[in-house]
Amino acid sequence: MNAFFKTMAVTAVSAVALMGATAVHAEGERYVLVSHAPDSDSWWNTIRNALALAGEQMDVEVEYRNPPTGDIADMARLIEQAAASGPDGIITTLADPTVLSDSIQAAVDAGVDVIIMNSGTPEQAREVGALMYVGQPEYDAGFAAGQRASGDGVTNFLCVNHVISNPVVAERCQGFADGLGVELGESMIDAGQDPQEIQNRVMAYLNANPETDGILALGPTSADPTILALEELGLAGDIYFGTFDLGENIVSAIRDGVINWGIDQQPFLQAYLPVVVMTNYHRYGVLPGNNINSGPGFITADGLELVEALAGEYR
Repeated sequence: MNAFFKTMAVTAVSAVALMGATAVHAEGERYVLVSHAPDSDSWWNTIRNALALAGEQMDVEVEYRNPPTGDIADMARLIEQAAASGPDGIITTLADPTVLSDSIQAAVDAGVDVIIMNSGTPEQAREVGALMYVGQPEYDAGFAAGQRASGDGVTNFLCVNHVISNPVVAERCQGFADGLGVELGESMIDAGQDPQEIQNRVMAYLNANPETDGILALGPTSADPTILALEELGLAGDIYFGTFDLGENIVSAIRDGVINWGIDQQPFLQAYLPVVVMTNYHRYGVLPGNNINSGPGFITADGLELVEALAGEYR
């Protein structure tokens, strides 16, 4: 038994002792996690594993449901079906508030506790009546990354945005600038989705702005071509380089010293913590007073061995 669960056990015993004959200790709780992920998306295997582990450790029943093709309308129906089955709680993503909000609010109105995880924002979770949001707020993650880069001496950066049409993702760049304490200005470029074009635009920016001493990529789509751009310019390892998310090339670049860190939103925590939170809420009436940030978790060369060992299972 690790320290956390020793603490949980002591807390549980103490709580029961204090409540005495009036204690209400619910058992056999059932929680349903509904995601927007298609069957083909292996990233969600970590979510499934974390959910199963939390169910085992908390001694509750857990279910995972998802639309096989990732269709959001199907996901809305899954939420409605889950609510109709009378669970103690629903854990769900809010991948598209326009399509999903009514189904989630209906579940809340029917007396089912809901926690939003992964997709959505704390504000959107509050609007649908959820208990909380567990995930990685994009601005906060970017801000933390900016503060880390500032501490490492970065003063002038490039943000390689390959999804400029998504304003939520762009908050990563704004947060990074604010964490550094500089204006975002022209530091964020619309890199597009084509790998060769991304590489060309990064090279063009660095040639035009030689004072750049830091780069932030927003995922493998922009990070992989940026690695190639730095290699072609002979700057690999000389410019401070951080990225969101992980991938094979990113992991190799971290090991080689080309990328300083990758930001992991820690999907394990996104599935595990809601089960723990809701179980304790239903058994003892205790609830954290705010949302829970599952990320950013910084992965550097120092922690790479453990990440690789658990990749696809718990990381």
